[in-house]
Amino acid sequence: MSVLKMEGIQASYGDLVVLREVSLHLEEGEIVAVVGSNGAGKTSLVRTISGLLRAEKGQILFEGTRLNELTPSAIVNRGVILCPEGRKIFSTLTVRENLELGAYAPGARGRLKETLSWIYSFLPILQERKEQLASTLSGGEQQILALARGLMGRPRLFMLDEPSLGLAPLFIKEIFNLVQEINRNGVTILLIEQDLIHALAIARRGYVLENGRITMEDQSQALLKNENVKQAYLGL
Repeated sequence: MSVLKMEGIQASYGDLVVLREVSLHLEEGEIVAVVGSNGAGKTSLVRTISGLLRAEKGQILFEGTRLNELTPSAIVNRGVILCPEGRKIFSTLTVRENLELGAYAPGARGRLKETLSWIYSFLPILQERKEQLASTLSGGEQQILALARGLMGRPRLFMLDEPSLGLAPLFIKEIFNLVQEINRNGVTILLIEQDLIHALAIARRGYVLENGRITMEDQSQALLKNENVKQAYLGL
């Protein structure tokens, strides 16, 4: 059974339609990438899954349960966690306080100490900096914190919106290595990225989103070799 299944989704901001007949699926344990240029509708896609943007048509199923009518908090409680574009950390709070806020869902709150211990063993830099203000971290360190805060919610589906955005090349490599490690720990991942090469290098499958529509779907390596993808996104 698919962990996530979207069927014929349409969503709009007012009169502006941003998703048109979008259908996709994720199987348990996969990394699936959704790639496309800026303004293609990638962020709108994960906002719709999260319940922050309401679907006007179609349905979204998570582990067989329809998400369309649920509130964003109820969707989080089911284990669907979004790590938003631009990190959105609480800069005036410490690293530890940011992490603790990630465990606000009832199921995650009861396992806060256990999850925090796992995060610190998994990402020792955050334990070293736990009493440091988040604003004093580098951009790459802040992105690591944002990912770790999402993991505090004990996701069964972890949606990452442009995790490499604005990072130096060294940190981009580290972030994608971290995404792979999270996946190896049993977390299904929907990866939203403009960086097509890095995203498809770690994903099993990929979708290309253009003007709110899915225009291509294939195994990641096949998409990387596709001549239309090369011309449109790699300049080759």
